[in-house]
Amino acid sequence: MPDQHGDLTELAAAVLQPGFVGTTAPDWVRRWIGDGLGGIALFARNVQSPAQVAALTAQLRAERPDVIVAIDEEAGDVTRFESQLGSSRPGNLALGAIDDAALTEEVARDLGTDLANAGITLDYAPDADVNCNPDNPVIGVRSFGADPQLVARHSSAFIRGLQAAGVAACAKHFPGHGDTAVDSHHDLPVIPRSRAELEECELIPFRAAIAAGSMAIMTGHLAIPALDPVLPATLSRRILHDLLRVELGYDGVIITDGIEMQGVRRAYGLEGATVKALAAGADAICVGGDHADERTAIALRDAIVAAVRSGELPEARLVDAAARVRRLAAWTLQTQTAVGSRAVADAAADLAGAPAGELASVIGLGAARRAIKVTVAEGAVPPPLTGAPHVVEFAPPINFAIGPETPWGVAGELAELLPGTTTVRLSAAELEGRPDMAAPVLAGAAGRPLVLVVRDAHRHPWIADTLRHVLSVRPDAIVVEMGLPASITGGVHLATFGATRACGRAAAEVLAGASVGVPA
Repeated sequence: MPDQHGDLTELAAAVLQPGFVGTTAPDWVRRWIGDGLGGIALFARNVQSPAQVAALTAQLRAERPDVIVAIDEEAGDVTRFESQLGSSRPGNLALGAIDDAALTEEVARDLGTDLANAGITLDYAPDADVNCNPDNPVIGVRSFGADPQLVARHSSAFIRGLQAAGVAACAKHFPGHGDTAVDSHHDLPVIPRSRAELEECELIPFRAAIAAGSMAIMTGHLAIPALDPVLPATLSRRILHDLLRVELGYDGVIITDGIEMQGVRRAYGLEGATVKALAAGADAICVGGDHADERTAIALRDAIVAAVRSGELPEARLVDAAARVRRLAAWTLQTQTAVGSRAVADAAADLAGAPAGELASVIGLGAARRAIKVTVAEGAVPPPLTGAPHVVEFAPPINFAIGPETPWGVAGELAELLPGTTTVRLSAAELEGRPDMAAPVLAGAAGRPLVLVVRDAHRHPWIADTLRHVLSVRPDAIVVEMGLPASITGGVHLATFGATRACGRAAAEVLAGASVGVPA
């Protein structure tokens, strides 16, 4: 028998945004869409090329035209749509370093056009976190910067650009993941800031995102005692309803960060966290990671239904959540049509001739070039290099949000510009604790220019120690920092503010003399 407000199983399905494995739609996903599933979340495992994604989304829409198709595409180090080659855009920190809001809006519109043409209607971006802790292991270059006003204006610009292309934006991670020393993929971070401090920093970009009309906001799995001494933000009614809905006046869709992340899953389980998030005020549950199967979707749907029937989750709250998701779905369908995005099938045909997995954003590369900052110490010799260099790339552990399949660095791009370039990539296991830690770096570099490529050198003592040893022998070596440039190392230092394909190309051009970076 139908429940008072319709079929509870359909309402429960409407608030789920599960992932799946594969580059075509599994039978269970297509069946669930026909039965009312609210949305699908795409990740790198679902992407081979723009044409393939367009064909995949056409499969999904054949079941129901307004199904939400989301992707976690930050157009920076965190990229799913361009995971095979790296993003053709520079990412948030680079855009913040340039600090041209009009450019940020243009880059986001350019991204939104690519996503819309592939049939994607919701992007889990922008990252509106203020990276006020330089040792943050999970945000870093994903943020526009450490100044809340800068982050606010660029988050707003990104939202405007993305939504102008017909793709719904999703500002994250509310109420702010910037001042953490723990990755919420692995544990629950605690933010020991007062309410006044939150108002002066973390909340500023989210107020701006709401004013810019962000269609969605994503929660962070964060413990913030000043706001709720018991529950993390994703599960807190004080934070999602009282603060975000009532006080800040947000009326869009509230989406959880991946509900399988240990920040909430360890203490509450998948089903428990899902029910508590909905009761707290979340409208959609993102399910990614390693729980991309029908069994998980069934478990979450059934847990929601059971919670309504037991009284743990008010049915009116579920009805409200499903209604918000459906309004978002209607907006995406109407808006993509209104802005003139091509039909999905046509987009698939148009994109079929492009190299597999490759996009070339002229706007993105131009932005990456503008972001490059070059610092030259007194007496040091600035680029260009005098010949084909030896490039040593230091590979630290990458946070979970950045896909291990996504390439990075400058060696490949530099080899195209300077044939004969050689390269080696070294990890902590190969260098840490060695009395002669400079030896593996210097091997192969005799008589040649030496380029040292690092990511967040300030967070990894083994990288900083190795640089110190190498530069004592080769003070002419050029250091390229592709992470957060918290420290300047060496006689010549290039900061790219990100490790995307576009950032690597822009740095290689400066090193080869094909372009000139901005003096620091």
